[in-house]
Amino acid sequence: MRKFFKMDERGTDTRTEIIAGITTFLTMAYIIIVNPMILSKTGMDFAGVLFATVLISSLSSILMGLYANLPYALAPGMGINAFFTFTLVLGMGVSWQTALGAVFVSGIIFILLTITKVRTWIVYAIPASLRYAVAAGIGLFLALIGLAEVGFIKNGATIVSFGGFNPQTLLFLLGLIIAGILVSTRIKGALLLSIVINSIIAIIVSLIGVNAGWLQEPIARVPQKIVEMPSLSVFFKLDIAGALKWGMIGPVFTLLFTDMFDSISTFLGVAQVGGLLDENGQPINVDKALMVDALGTTFSGLFGTSSATTYIESAAGVEEGGRTGLTAVVAGLLFLPFMFFSPLLSLVPAVATSPVLLMVGVFMAQALRNIDWKAMDEAIPAFVAFILIPLTYSITQGIIWGFLTYTLIKLFLGKWKDLNVTLIVIDIFAVLALILMF
Repeated sequence: MRKFFKMDERGTDTRTEIIAGITTFLTMAYIIIVNPMILSKTGMDFAGVLFATVLISSLSSILMGLYANLPYALAPGMGINAFFTFTLVLGMGVSWQTALGAVFVSGIIFILLTITKVRTWIVYAIPASLRYAVAAGIGLFLALIGLAEVGFIKNGATIVSFGGFNPQTLLFLLGLIIAGILVSTRIKGALLLSIVINSIIAIIVSLIGVNAGWLQEPIARVPQKIVEMPSLSVFFKLDIAGALKWGMIGPVFTLLFTDMFDSISTFLGVAQVGGLLDENGQPINVDKALMVDALGTTFSGLFGTSSATTYIESAAGVEEGGRTGLTAVVAGLLFLPFMFFSPLLSLVPAVATSPVLLMVGVFMAQALRNIDWKAMDEAIPAFVAFILIPLTYSITQGIIWGFLTYTLIKLFLGKWKDLNVTLIVIDIFAVLALILMF
């Protein structure tokens, strides 16, 4: 095993790799609950999505470890699941089966781009400022979803307004403070632990409140059972034919864009932390890693969840000393038992998961510091992408208008060198997507 994972070459050992794998799992295990919670709003079965989430997280992480020999774990991406639910299904009226088909199609395209090296051209074509802005915009979008979910904000006389105080919003505030303290003290598995603590508090308050008469119905319910066999309700239920219609070009492009650049950004960041770079300063085995990521997206559509992507939380395991694929394998194996706990995990209320969405928003918003805000021709398009994602409730709109604004400003300023053929082609697809959507 030491020889297979090249432990001696990378200066690590089995014990360190196992600890790193456990650490990585704990930092990203919240997705087991949060992903089904978000996707179930489309009408998908919670238990079915939970099984798909666990299965794709486990298999793709193990594949990353065995094939690419890298300590990167994968799971359905935050932001992509929000796009799937709130833009594709609830916003555009696409069926969840067709949305799964779009995930599958984007995965196939990702595989082809990886094989043909075209993805390299695309990577260099996208301005860094827009990549950072989109990441931060998705973070703000997730925070908005979390606040709306518990009624902390609502539609009012203004576009949005404060939802007022009630047991749910008060529990959310308590949960936010608990999550904030745990994250700030850098406790391993802080987000997962905050979900557990906040769920227990919600159950206690529900029991007391209902019995005392100041709650008409419980905020969280104790499940009738703890374990059951995995549900196959969304397994292989995708509609590929529906995803191949002209009107799906925009959504498929957005899925592909978000997944690809989320992955590449993660590879660059985590590789830098762990020193997993080649002699040219590039991440090692990046082609294999991208192939695993592409396969993870493809199988996500088949299994019944939004696109899997490499998690930045993998950096936690790397900081613990993880340097080989054994870290990813351990993290992947730890997901498997949770496929049997859908009844227990379904009790988790919004007041326990919404604070986590805000924490994820905080993490993703940190990308804004990488933008040169003094260069207006970079800052304005970046801000357009950043602000339109939450305000239009659409990641697609933020991406499209960010790209078009960037290109037009650069053209009128005569900064032709900042543009390239690939970016212009992407702009054409963006315009086409707008025409097809409206």
